[in-house]
Amino acid sequence: MLDKVYKPLTIPTVKWEKNRLSDTLGELIVQPLEPGFGVTLGNALRRVILSSVEGSAVTSIVINGINNEFSTIKGVLEDTLQILLNIKQIVVRNKTGLPGKMRLSVSGETVARVSDIIADEHLELLNSEHVIAHLSHDGNLEIDFSVETGRGYLSAQWPLNQALQSDGKIYLDAMFSPVKKVEFHVEKTRVGQSIDYDKLILIIETNAAAAPIDAMHYAASVLRTQFEHFLNTDEIPFNEISKENIEADVDDTVLDADGPTKGLPVDLFLKPIDELEFSVRAHNCLVVAGIKRVIDLVNLTDDDLLKIKNFGRKSLREVKEILSAFGLQLGMNVKELDLKKVIKKQEDSLKS
Repeated sequence: MLDKVYKPLTIPTVKWEKNRLSDTLGELIVQPLEPGFGVTLGNALRRVILSSVEGSAVTSIVINGINNEFSTIKGVLEDTLQILLNIKQIVVRNKTGLPGKMRLSVSGETVARVSDIIADEHLELLNSEHVIAHLSHDGNLEIDFSVETGRGYLSAQWPLNQALQSDGKIYLDAMFSPVKKVEFHVEKTRVGQSIDYDKLILIIETNAAAAPIDAMHYAASVLRTQFEHFLNTDEIPFNEISKENIEADVDDTVLDADGPTKGLPVDLFLKPIDELEFSVRAHNCLVVAGIKRVIDLVNLTDDDLLKIKNFGRKSLREVKEILSAFGLQLGMNVKELDLKKVIKKQEDSLKS
């Protein structure tokens, strides 16, 4: 029995924007994607990154001389409830994922900060300047912290039917997730003759306890692990099928892949600018200036466009954004003679 032949899928390129990548912020660009896949993948990744990435947080504390969260502490400006709120904002990076202990002991007129906390070796406190409490000359503050690892949000784990703990332990709500914000945008991009493929832009912001790259890796691992259980036979090797198809499709319909044209199809440069769907204002300014084809536009510079009457920086920004969506940019210096050579080569190939 012959094996079934499957149609290939478009395999995207996944790239982090280097100029926006840091310990707390990352912008991931994924393109091209099959039509509709941008929203499908973007939504799935966003939800998993927000809800399921592991992190560490303080889950309980013991304050010397206090047995409940509504008490006051002699010589400390903040009441216990305010101190608990400050403690919840401590950012902990856990190098092993194991539970840990921390301790704070300060006295006299001072400001107790995260930098005053002594933590286990595998725990790193990132917001060292964060204030825990303000003490007067007769103040004394001793706190023991318990740190645990988890996912998402965990309400305070008070033992049932026990208002006060014999050891004075106070339990805290914990937000384990190191991810603060995730947003995604989907734009259209071109593959060959088609312009309805998706480009996914995913922006991840964390508290530095986990880097955006690590958060993405974790979320992708979670999704892949879950999806594996939906397979009832061997996985269809779309990566291999699609790779073979890409190699088979390489021909002379594109310009030099190493040059400024980046392997783009010839017909794209010869199309009228009407197909790029600029705003009426930008389009009219270009047409009046005699810019009617894509090649005419991409060979211009920023300064060239700004010299056009009524063409301002807002229109320039719009033009650059739309060109980028098609893999184009200003100042490409594409020679029409090169286009004609490729076209002639295509025609000769068809005749033979």
